[in-house]
Amino acid sequence: MKKALKTNNKKHIPNTITCCNLICGCIAAYHAFAGRYEWAFAFIIAGAVFDFFDGFAARLLKVSSPIGKELDSLADVVTFGVAPATILFALLSELPALTSNDFVNQILPFSAFLIAALSALRLAKFNLDERQTGSFIGLPTPANALFWSALVVGTHDLIVSHVWMWWLLLVGILLSCYLLVAELPMFALKFKHFGWKGNGLKYGFILLSAILLIALGWAGFSAVILCYILLSIVNNKCSKCA
Repeated sequence: MKKALKTNNKKHIPNTITCCNLICGCIAAYHAFAGRYEWAFAFIIAGAVFDFFDGFAARLLKVSSPIGKELDSLADVVTFGVAPATILFALLSELPALTSNDFVNQILPFSAFLIAALSALRLAKFNLDERQTGSFIGLPTPANALFWSALVVGTHDLIVSHVWMWWLLLVGILLSCYLLVAELPMFALKFKHFGWKGNGLKYGFILLSAILLIALGWAGFSAVILCYILLSIVNNKCSKCA
C-alpha cells in the first residue's frame, strides 16, 4: 500500500512542473499586454526551463501518462504560442500607422495571433506524429517563441521607429507560421551518447549559440534560432546528397 501511495505521489510531480510552465506563460502574456517585454521574455524562458524538466522528471520517475502529454501541449500553447503572439501584438500596436485607413490599422496587429493558432496546430500534429521521437518535423514552438520574444526585446527601439518594419514583421509572421507546420526535418539536441561521432552538428550548434549570445546579448537568441533553421536545412541537403 505504501508503495502504491508513493507511486501515486510521484505521478503528480511532472504535472506540477508542467503547470508551472503554464503559469509562466500566463504571466508572460500579462507582462506583454502591459508592454513589459523583458519580463515577458524572462517568463517565457522560465517556462522553457519547466518544459524541459517536466519530461525529464517523467522519464526519471517512470510515471509518464496520457494526461501528462495532453497537459504539456496545453501549457506549451500558452507559453510558446499565446505569450509570444501577445508580445508581437503589443509591439505592432506601437508601430506608426501603415495606412490612412484607421480600421485597417486597428486590425493589422491582430495578425500576430496567427502564431498562437499555428502553434496549437503544430503541437496537435506533434502529439500524433510518431516520426518526431529523435528529431523534429517543423520548427518547435519553444524555438519560435524565443525567436520573436528575443527579437522584440533586443531590437524594440529600432522596430518602432520605422513604418517599413510593418512589412518585415508581417512577412516574418507568415514565414514562422509556415515553418511551424512545414514538413521540414530539424535536428534535436538529444544525445544517445556524448561522443563526437553523430553529434558534431549538435556540438557545433551549441558552440555557435554560445558565441552569438555573448556577442549579441538578448538579440542573440533570435540569431541562434535563425542559425538552427539554416543548419537544419543544410543538414537535410547534405543527408540527401550522401
